[in-house]
Amino acid sequence: MKDDFTMFAAYNAWANGRLYDAAAALDVKQWRAETGAFFGSMMGTLNHILVADRIWMKRFTGRGEAPDRLDAIVHETFQALREAREAEDARIRAWVATLDVAALDGSFSYARVSDGTSVTQRLGPALAHFFNHQTHHRGQAHMILSVLGHTPPALDLLFFHRAEAGRAFA
Repeated sequence: MKDDFTMFAAYNAWANGRLYDAAAALDVKQWRAETGAFFGSMMGTLNHILVADRIWMKRFTGRGEAPDRLDAIVHETFQALREAREAEDARIRAWVATLDVAALDGSFSYARVSDGTSVTQRLGPALAHFFNHQTHHRGQAHMILSVLGHTPPALDLLFFHRAEAGRAFA
């Protein structure tokens, strides 16, 4: 599992980079446009992905910022959000690199953001959810680009494996 999570951390950073490259073409009106996606706009959707990542990383590591709402807007401007995203992706990759089998088989506890309920679960399955959640919402951001008349990038894991960044994992 360790190798898989290392791959998913690299894939996550690659896919986010491609998505942000495409989103850079949006003007301010498009950035904030309500599109019918779960978090409304590209700004809302990309902020949610960062917010959720920070919440999970705080749960996993005990460190870092953790907003108290899933719809928090931590950065309103594209550039500030992109810089925060890149820093978070680097943080995720560095942390995953420290994990071993014992850590992945171990459990951790946290309080849910929505209602404060205490939860204890194994790290491995929670980490699988963490990466799957990002993929889910990147798919929504992909749709937002289409709705706004922009060509979304290929984000499939297979394309990552074919790209230079992912060849080592193929």
